[in-house]
Amino acid sequence: MKIRQVTTILARYPLTQPTGPSIWLYTHREVLLVRLETDDGLVGWGETCVMPGVRAVIDEVCAPLVLGQDPRQHRRLWQAMWQATLNGFAVGAMDIALHDLWGQACGLSIAELYGGRLRDHVPVYVSALSYVAGRDPADIWLDEAQRLVEQGIPAIKMRIGRYPWRHELPLIARVRDALPDAVRLMADGNAAYTLPTATRVGRALEQIGLDWFEEPMPQLSPSQADYAGYERLAAHLDIPIACGEILQSRGAFQQLLAQGKADIVQPDVAICGGIAETLFVADLARLSAVPCIPHCWGGAVTIAATLQLLALLPAPTAGPNAEVAPLELDVTENPLRTALLAEPLTIVAGQLAVPSGPGLGIVVDDAALAQYRVG
Repeated sequence: MKIRQVTTILARYPLTQPTGPSIWLYTHREVLLVRLETDDGLVGWGETCVMPGVRAVIDEVCAPLVLGQDPRQHRRLWQAMWQATLNGFAVGAMDIALHDLWGQACGLSIAELYGGRLRDHVPVYVSALSYVAGRDPADIWLDEAQRLVEQGIPAIKMRIGRYPWRHELPLIARVRDALPDAVRLMADGNAAYTLPTATRVGRALEQIGLDWFEEPMPQLSPSQADYAGYERLAAHLDIPIACGEILQSRGAFQQLLAQGKADIVQPDVAICGGIAETLFVADLARLSAVPCIPHCWGGAVTIAATLQLLALLPAPTAGPNAEVAPLELDVTENPLRTALLAEPLTIVAGQLAVPSGPGLGIVVDDAALAQYRVG
């Protein structure tokens, strides 16, 4: 079996209204897909974020390294791509696609390739309660949270930090008070705060009863564990600090953990080099007694890859009520998440089933993709 074609595909969807987190509003959603085809007709899919230069790295560096190669030689190909690029975004997309082919060639899901899944269903938490252009969150957050609860969603992560903390903290308290006690609530600052303000807000979130405070301060570099001030913030607060979504290597996560900057680490399978690397990061975190809850903000392929990964992560402790790592599921407007698969992934009772078919266990709908393909 040989890889005979590597194709990168930019898919984009214009939003009906600008929506986003604290520091920017999206006017469109987009993903960069990788399609690997073998000489016997198998097709493997990968995905990553649209970042400057990533597509060129895949097309000009990664593709020549895998063309004509057996995708089952995954470890050798991964090392060649990593050494040539040091780019977690590019290698992450290629790695997911290689895993997809590897599983199809063996007739096994990715989770089965690693010796057997630990679970068939994964709990979800939704990324929601974002900002909408021209609207005060006071007018939308509470209604959206109540709709999600009515849909059976067990946990919600809200976006905070776009408005002054004096305006937002009472709104966050209202949302928490309106939710049933069993529904978890988390907050993502998306780098909106300075250290003094993050400390003030974090202490308030503790009192309100949120489960974690994610990425509250700026990250200075996507390739290093350069989360300046996070060790001081984590030391000052009882609410867990979650971070790490932009880190591209196991070395960066090792620094993050060694420096005490994270209470929860959030590697992204499409950013930190792929599935095996994310499993490695999860083991690093486990050795430091830090939970690993992977980040997932993309389209259907990234979600499928993250599901396979989460099926492999052990519970954090042996306790009978230990909470397994949930899947982050963006529920804002995005057909690149909901419309690209022949059989969409659907939440049932607050969980998603881990696809059991070979590889990622999904089939990309080429006709649907054509609607959003750019160029």
